[in-house]
Amino acid sequence: MNNKLNMTFAAGCAYLLVFSLLGSATTGTDHVDGSVAAGANETASSVIVQGPSVEAVKRLVLAAGGTVTHELGIICAVGAELTKRQRERVLELEPALHIHADSAVQTSKRQNQDEWTDDETGWEWNMDPESLSTGTTLVDADLLHAEGIRGEGVTVAVLDTGLYDFMPVTYGPGFTPRILAQYDAARDRVHATPDHNSDANGHGGHITSIIANADVYTQTQASFGIAPGTDLVVVKSFDRDGQGTYADVIRGIDWIVQNMDAYGVRVLNLSFSAPPQSYYWDDPLNQAVMTAWQAGIVVVASAGNLGPDPMTIGVPGNVPYVITVGAMSDNWTPEDDSDDVLTSFSSTGPTYEAFVKPEIVAPGGHLLSAMADNTRIARQHPEFHDGGTYFTMSGTSQAAAVVSGTVVLMLQADPSLTPDDVKCRLMASARPAVTEEGHLAYSVFQQGTGTVNAHDAVYSTASGCANQGLDIDLDLADVEHYAGLARQADDGTYHILGPNGFVWSDGFVWSDGFVWSDGFVWSDALTEAASINVWVEQE
Repeated sequence: MNNKLNMTFAAGCAYLLVFSLLGSATTGTDHVDGSVAAGANETASSVIVQGPSVEAVKRLVLAAGGTVTHELGIICAVGAELTKRQRERVLELEPALHIHADSAVQTSKRQNQDEWTDDETGWEWNMDPESLSTGTTLVDADLLHAEGIRGEGVTVAVLDTGLYDFMPVTYGPGFTPRILAQYDAARDRVHATPDHNSDANGHGGHITSIIANADVYTQTQASFGIAPGTDLVVVKSFDRDGQGTYADVIRGIDWIVQNMDAYGVRVLNLSFSAPPQSYYWDDPLNQAVMTAWQAGIVVVASAGNLGPDPMTIGVPGNVPYVITVGAMSDNWTPEDDSDDVLTSFSSTGPTYEAFVKPEIVAPGGHLLSAMADNTRIARQHPEFHDGGTYFTMSGTSQAAAVVSGTVVLMLQADPSLTPDDVKCRLMASARPAVTEEGHLAYSVFQQGTGTVNAHDAVYSTASGCANQGLDIDLDLADVEHYAGLARQADDGTYHILGPNGFVWSDGFVWSDGFVWSDGFVWSDALTEAASINVWVEQE
């Protein structure tokens, strides 16, 4: 690492060295994707400029004639509009700066409608109430509700497309408001009073309802929401098409971290994904997510909907510290867990840095949740709306929401838990899918340690089993970066290296004590990284 560069920026923000996907270090260059770098001199592009401090970077951008659009203090950066010549001028003024493309992010990536089938890909066709599920009973959250553990006293932040005005979500007992704050990151505006109809897309309303809806499903008499007593902070970073940018998402995370103490935010749900552009530590969105985890917020991210191929985990699910969630389905039989399956779209690990992802899976097939009938998704697919309040939808976005609700219940039961504690107990209490012979039905790169169980997670006493060997402080300070233990065999299959060369096979049992989330220092070794096919197909 370049110690001189680190010391230069010690008074401001730690500067993260840039590595290409093939591992070669680059500094002092206009490190952006080809679509930006190839632009004509007179055409301004949206970029993120990162350096020693927000004020210093602002001065440099303005001195080069550019326009500042965002202040992103959480990563010591600004969003800016710069032409190619202006980008060159910024780097002439300060060669150590780093310029990122302001990449696109989307709430979900679905397949073409003609490719949707009844195997859990996309939205589902079956509206039979006997076969639908809210997820609550599938993860035994209803058992905790009966014990009085409903999420009271814990706040979850949902960064998505906005809020749906549905009373069982927005108000608690006695008409008590549950929306503690609402922030529009695209407009950089805090709502003085909640804007209950801010979700023109429908995705955010669906996700928030999975987490917090206190309405009761008549088929099971269980609450729709996993944590029907939680409070909410709603951050809108995506438009009516479910599209957003890195700058808007980072500004939303920045606002959440700045206000976490004021609103008691303990959980952050990120049900979106973007293709990896670099190693996890160099990605500016990932840096913001890591800072939220470092600050004490449990971050839950969707794995992405690009499975079943390996190495399809998106940003920010590829951050090794956070809880990344894949999707399973009850196979239309919510009362029978013997035929549960992994959804065909759920993204699969390992990550490009050889970490096992996702850590766990959760119900994400045909989940019934609230969505306004005038939103973009509901209008495009009215066949999956009940004509009143509820919509049936599938995705790792939905699965992440189930886990976020579970984390809320865990934190109500034990507020002293750290993010690493929560991750450990979720993993240790998950239930892997196994065959009749007792072997894993899916690899750990598909299902992690198994399907989340809220009841068992709340009562777990496991400790010290997550993020071992990783130091987020050193990672963010650019002192050390890490890689996981996944390796690819000559036949193209993946396995995990363990103590004394142990390979995690189908017969591996969690109780054997092997901590598969261990990392090792990147600079110590990753000459074997080439065996993990380190490349990204740009979209």
